[in-house]
Amino acid sequence: MVMAFFVIYTRLTPFDEIQLVRQGNHAAAISLAGTLIGFSVTIASALVHTDDYYEFFGWAGGAMVVQVLVFNVATRLLKMSKDQIEADNSAFGGLLGAISLSIGLVNAGSIS
Repeated sequence: MVMAFFVIYTRLTPFDEIQLVRQGNHAAAISLAGTLIGFSVTIASALVHTDDYYEFFGWAGGAMVVQVLVFNVATRLLKMSKDQIEADNSAFGGLLGAISLSIGLVNAGSIS
């Protein structure tokens, strides 16, 4: 599920995180790391609190949608996020990562 989320998320963002990380872009790495950790926290909570695979996959799918929606809303509200990430603004990458991690924690809490 984490790998599926990784592929989907990196395809939907306006910048190429993989290429930026390969180039040593800290902002992209921090933002992506926060997103992956936030989603993984939700997955971990779903593993602990669900009784069957259907329920687990339901929560995982919902978490994917929420993470992507929150990213889109946050980047629209913050404006110029693509430029900031590509310019390696680590503070901005940290903010995006923290937003994603926060949403993941809220998602995880809603499962329990």
